[in-house]
Amino acid sequence: LDLGATAKAWAADRCAAVVARATGCGTLVSLGGDIAVAGPAPACGWPIQVTDDHRGGKGSDQTVAIFAGGLATSSTTARRWRAGGAERHHIVDPQSGLSAPEIWRTVSVHAQSCLAANTATTAAIIRGASAPSWLESAGLCGRLVALDGSAAYTGRWPEETP
Repeated sequence: LDLGATAKAWAADRCAAVVARATGCGTLVSLGGDIAVAGPAPACGWPIQVTDDHRGGKGSDQTVAIFAGGLATSSTTARRWRAGGAERHHIVDPQSGLSAPEIWRTVSVHAQSCLAANTATTAAIIRGASAPSWLESAGLCGRLVALDGSAAYTGRWPEETP
């Protein structure tokens, strides 16, 4: 349970809805990379750069367009440390109490809300190899980047923008 992450995603959803209602125009809110949109989108959608390397390594990003809902990314590449002779990261497998096994270094999801996207990204990292089929069965659009940098996609992952 990561109340900081879910609260941030929930706040992005609420802020986007409130601002769109108050202004009568399309709104994009990003809180620490958790993105929520509300109201009418631009004709080509809201362009969002999705990356799994905050240093901006070549080939590690994709710009997509979203028209509604939210987009979030969870990653095991940051917030790392050594403990008990092993490298750890911040996403904990609730069954073992240890860092989740690393199958995916980054998972991004587009969903009906930022909160739903955020929750799904963390769950996908914990689910490991079964994450793509789980995201598909939940009807969620995702981009999963493996440790070797290869990417898998689920659902109708947003189209890359020109």
